[in-house]
Amino acid sequence: MSELDEQIEVRRAKRQRLADAGIATYPHRYDQDAEPSEVRARWAEASAADLEAAPVTLRVPGRVLAVRVHGKTAFVDLHDGREKLQLLIRPDRLPEAARLVYDNLDLGDVVGAAGRLIRTRTGELSLEVADLTHLAKALRPLPEKWHGLADVETRYRQRYLDLATNPESRRVFEVRAALVAGIRAFLDRRGFLEVETPMMHLLPGGATARPFRTHHNALDLDLYLRIAPELFLKRLLVGGIPRVYEINRNFRNEGISVRHNPEFTMLEFYWAYADYHDLMELTEELVTELAETAKKILGKEELSWQGRPLELARPWARYTIQEAIVEVGGVDPAALRNRATLAHEFENRGLYLPASLDTTANYFHQDLQRDDPAEDGSNSDYAHLLMALFEQTVEDKLLQPTFITGHPTAVSPLSKGDPERPGFTERFELYLGGMEIANAFSELNDPDVQAERFRGQLQAREHGDAEAHLFDHDYIRALEHGMPPAGGEGIGVDRLTMLLTDRASIRDVILFPLLRPEAGE
Repeated sequence: MSELDEQIEVRRAKRQRLADAGIATYPHRYDQDAEPSEVRARWAEASAADLEAAPVTLRVPGRVLAVRVHGKTAFVDLHDGREKLQLLIRPDRLPEAARLVYDNLDLGDVVGAAGRLIRTRTGELSLEVADLTHLAKALRPLPEKWHGLADVETRYRQRYLDLATNPESRRVFEVRAALVAGIRAFLDRRGFLEVETPMMHLLPGGATARPFRTHHNALDLDLYLRIAPELFLKRLLVGGIPRVYEINRNFRNEGISVRHNPEFTMLEFYWAYADYHDLMELTEELVTELAETAKKILGKEELSWQGRPLELARPWARYTIQEAIVEVGGVDPAALRNRATLAHEFENRGLYLPASLDTTANYFHQDLQRDDPAEDGSNSDYAHLLMALFEQTVEDKLLQPTFITGHPTAVSPLSKGDPERPGFTERFELYLGGMEIANAFSELNDPDVQAERFRGQLQAREHGDAEAHLFDHDYIRALEHGMPPAGGEGIGVDRLTMLLTDRASIRDVILFPLLRPEAGE
C-alpha cells in the first residue's frame, strides 16, 4: 500500500468514527453568517476593545488549511478561497460532538465554526470557537500542506486544488468575471443588444480556421462547432438590429500552445453605420476601462506584462502591415515588392514559409525574378508570404498597444476593400504583449463581391488551404436583402485576461483547459 493509500485509509477511519458517534458526515446545509474573507473585510478595523465592548458572534464555514497546536490551544486557518480567518480552539472547552470533530480533523476538511470574534495578543483577528461542525471530510490530502499548489500541470488538471490553495488563482478568475461583466456594461450603455447565435453550424464560417465536426443522429446530418459567430451576427444587421454583440464560445481544431486553446471565449460585436476607424476609438475606450477594473481587483496602481509596464495611455500606435514590417521588423522596403523578393527575404533571414507554401518554395526562386512588377494583397501567395513575414519579424515586438491595419484582400475575405489601396482592406488587428488581442474591419456588404471572395476561398481550399472559407449561399442571400455599412470586431477574452492579470499562459485564465489525458485515464 502506498503512502497516499495509507493516508486515505486513515481519513476514512476518522470519518467512520464520526458516523459511529451519530455525527452527520455530509450534512445538507450549514447556517452561516459570513465566510472568512467577508469577516476580515467587515471587521478589519475593529480593535480588541471594540470587540470587547460590542461582542460579535458568528458562524463561519471554510476549509482547514493549517493547524498549529500550542499547549492546550490550537490555532486553525479557515480559508474560503480568498482569505483565511484564524480560529482559536481550546479543545477541552468544546461540547462533546465538537471535540470529536476536532480530534478527527485533517487538513483539507470543510468545517463550520461558531464563536466570538476577538483579537489575540498578537493582534490577529480570530474567532474564539465555542462549537465546531463537520461539513465534509477531505479523504485525500491537499498538496504541499498549506503552501499552495506549485506544480503547474497539476494546477491545470485539478483546478479545484489550485483554487483551494492558491488565492492568486482565485483573483485571476475574479478579474476575468469582472472583465466579462465590464464588457456587457460598456456595450449595453452604448445601445448594443446582447444575443445568442448557434454553436452548431451547417457550414463553418466567419474566420479562417479548422473546425471540429460532429453528427446529429436524428437528422443524420454532419455539423460543425462554430469557429466564429460572425455571419449570424451580420444577418442580424440585415434584420434591422443596428448594434449587436455576443460573448461566445468558439471551437477551432488547431494546435495547443500558451496562447491557444481549442475552446475559447470571444467578444464579437457589430455596429451599423460605423467603420473600422470608429472601432479603433471604441476599442481604446473599452480596453482602458477594463484595465481600470482589473487594477481595482488586483489592488495595483499600474499593470505590467512579464516585467514591463503596460502603457495604455491613448492614442495607441498605428501601422499598416508594410509599415510595421519595415519600421518595427527592420526589413528593407524593397523586399515587399513581390513574391520573389519576399521569398528571397525569407531565405536570407532563415525564416519558415507558411505551411501551405512549403511545397512551392522553389517556384518563387525559379519562375519569378526580383525585378518583376510589384504585387498587392489580392494575390494569395503574396498575401500569405506578407502575413508570415509580419508574424515572424514584428508580432512579438508589439508589446504596447498597437493597431496593425491594411491587411491583404486575399486573407481578409469578409473585409471591405480600401478604396485608396487596391488589394488591401479596411481591417485592423490590435496587438498587445506581443500577441493579437482583437481583429476588426469595415464589413463587406456587397453580395456580388462577397460571392466572388467566397469563390476565391474555394479555390484556395482546392489548392490545400484547409482553413479557407466555404461558400455560404444563405449568407449571400441575406446580403442581397441589404446590409447597412458596418464595422465588426472580435476580441479574445482569454488573451485580454492574460494581459490584464500578467499571466503568460492561456491555461492560467481558463478554468479547465484541454489537456492530453494522463496515463491510465
